[in-house]
Amino acid sequence: MSEPKTTLPDARVSPRFAGICTFYRYPRLEDVEREGKAVDWAVYGAPFDSGVTFRPGARFGPRAVREASQYVKVHHVGHDVTVTHALSLADAGDAPVRTYSCAENDAAMTAWARGVGDPDRTRLLAFGGDHSIALANIRATWERRGRPAGGLALLHFDAHLDTVDAVWGERHGHASPFIRAIEAGYVDPRRMISVGIRGPLNTRTDLDYAKEHGVRVATPEELRSGGPGLLAEFVGSLGGAETYLSVDIDVFDPAYAPGTGTPAVGGLTSAEGLAALRALAGVNLVGADVVEVLPDRDPSGITALLAAQVGFEALALGAIG
Repeated sequence: MSEPKTTLPDARVSPRFAGICTFYRYPRLEDVEREGKAVDWAVYGAPFDSGVTFRPGARFGPRAVREASQYVKVHHVGHDVTVTHALSLADAGDAPVRTYSCAENDAAMTAWARGVGDPDRTRLLAFGGDHSIALANIRATWERRGRPAGGLALLHFDAHLDTVDAVWGERHGHASPFIRAIEAGYVDPRRMISVGIRGPLNTRTDLDYAKEHGVRVATPEELRSGGPGLLAEFVGSLGGAETYLSVDIDVFDPAYAPGTGTPAVGGLTSAEGLAALRALAGVNLVGADVVEVLPDRDPSGITALLAAQVGFEALALGAIG
């Protein structure tokens, strides 16, 4: 086996419940950079939830996921890849937050994310926080990739479309990251799929924006009937385009992910969701986020653990891409 690109404490020497708590026990970015080493993926927290429309508390999500990730190991069985051998990885800490303003938080987080690691090499995995934080990570990713004309392709897993123009006059909340990203040219809606979308909706017209702009919408029922092949086919249609992955934990049924602020029944099981993510093999992944973990509604920690696994799935896709 090749030498690892990311060195972790040996779990059979140093217990997983000991030491500094970082995402997946990865080294801190500042320590890696001090040694003059490059980083392929930087993982960071975005503890902001002032963009929510129902139950708050996702600001504590990054801490919960960091803790849960201590037991996520390094080898992905399905893809047969050891991510720490394929990638240099680090925990970049938490982005700054501006708690009282979604727009100000978006600007502050974007400015910070632009400079994480090596902008020409390092890819960003953000843990929220509510889904409004996705806009900043998408924008920073788009800029770091050289502002590709037409925008990035987008793989979006969620119970909700998040293309509402405004809620209560707020245009940068967690219901609006993708309409803002499409408007700004960071995302190409014709190369976007939203997976797991389900009702009930406030109004039938909530579907109109996606339909009018060419977003492919797949309900849980469609995914179950089409199987992982539906997503593999979509990835194949992208032709290697630079692609961003955004996963709202409420894509999973509340039985599997109770710790979220806007739960919707009838979602994916954890097995279905992970199988869907693994069907994305071959995607040219350039950035990702996992959002909406609400620890207060997650007393057993299963939602945080699932979110940590989802993040690991993203890193595994990056390792084999």
